[in-house]
Amino acid sequence: MVEDEKRRRAPAMTLEQRREAIVASTVPLLVEHGGAVTTSQIAAAAGIAEGTVFRAFKDKQELLVACMRAGLNSDEEVAHIEGIERALPLADRLTEAVRAISGYLDRIWQVGQALQAAGISREAMHDRMHGDEGRAKSPENGPPREMLRVNDAMSGLFGPDDLRLPPAHSARLLLGLVLTNRMGTNFGTSVSEPAELVDLFLHGAIRTDHRGEPS
Repeated sequence: MVEDEKRRRAPAMTLEQRREAIVASTVPLLVEHGGAVTTSQIAAAAGIAEGTVFRAFKDKQELLVACMRAGLNSDEEVAHIEGIERALPLADRLTEAVRAISGYLDRIWQVGQALQAAGISREAMHDRMHGDEGRAKSPENGPPREMLRVNDAMSGLFGPDDLRLPPAHSARLLLGLVLTNRMGTNFGTSVSEPAELVDLFLHGAIRTDHRGEPS
């Protein structure tokens, strides 16, 4: 009873603050329960009455699209990568970055799957997130922009003498491995661990001796 009263008397917030708080509570639920998550579960997680959800969002679909937008945000991952200690060996630096990026891709995938399970097509998702078809396809919106930020952060992990290719190009190739690895779950195959991906990126798939020559 007391808990219900607390939820009914939600703390005073602006509409935007309320929306952000609800989204922050909903994203983990989507990862855990998928599109079947109910507004009552969302309200309970946010510590508010269910009606407050619909005062902040016109319907559940609008809330789920807002969650997708929040899920795409890579601020946390970029900050994590930029904070990796540069004194660590290159392989360790890259492994930590790949671990962060893998978690980011998992979140995007799980939230996206939840939206599709709730009946929101990929096309509708883009239209509702970006407002019109032209903006939806723009590289300045959505995943391309956020992945570019991740790529830029990863390129900063390479030292001046580490590479035969430009840092941004090298980071993009490693990011491609991470993306391909994540897609492996679509084919029912197991995925490689971050350290395995980094080892493949740095040393290739061919066995070599200590001089780097094929054995």
